Amino acid sequence: MPGSVHLIVGLGNPGREYHGTRHNVGFDVVEAFALRHKLAWGRIARRSRIAEGLVDQSRVFVMEPQTFMNLSGEAVAAFVHQKPIEPSSILVVSDDINLPVGKIRIRPSGSDGGHNGLKSIAAHLHTKDFPRVRIGVGAPGDPAQQVDFVLGRFTNADRKLIDDTVDRAVCALEAWLADGLEMAMNKYNG
Repeated sequence: MPGSVHLIVGLGNPGREYHGTRHNVGFDVVEAFALRHKLAWGRIARRSRIAEGLVDQSRVFVMEPQTFMNLSGEAVAAFVHQKPIEPSSILVVSDDINLPVGKIRIRPSGSDGGHNGLKSIAAHLHTKDFPRVRIGVGAPGDPAQQVDFVLGRFTNADRKLIDDTVDRAVCALEAWLADGLEMAMNKYNG
């Protein structure tokens, strides 16, 4: 896919109080990707924090919506309205409580799986057909504790595993850009 334009969206909640939480692992991945590729973050525009540059001859925009999670689609749609990008060239990175801590699942499209950020993006783009990378953060023992769990921080043991997973997810993003989604799925799912 060299020579084309891509948007990588990391999902999370803005604000220092959410930094390092399970729900913000999407932000962790895109920040690590931007750092590795020396993409400078610009000021907040169109309700998003954006970094941009060339990666493997592709023009890449990296986004952290500055809306809260359940309004992420508003920021993505505002950006896509200004810079038309096909849904297949938009890759969304999010947390997933339905996956064990550290597991990566890459899909070309699909349901939101109960994730409000993915649900918002699908609603605002009018399609579920955009690739996504889900990062397993585990699940609370009691489903009634889900909100506190995803807004909580990782245990020390899980933090080490997530740090390694963030590195693997960055490699998966690079594979997607260089070799396409199927190659990234074959190499990094699981």
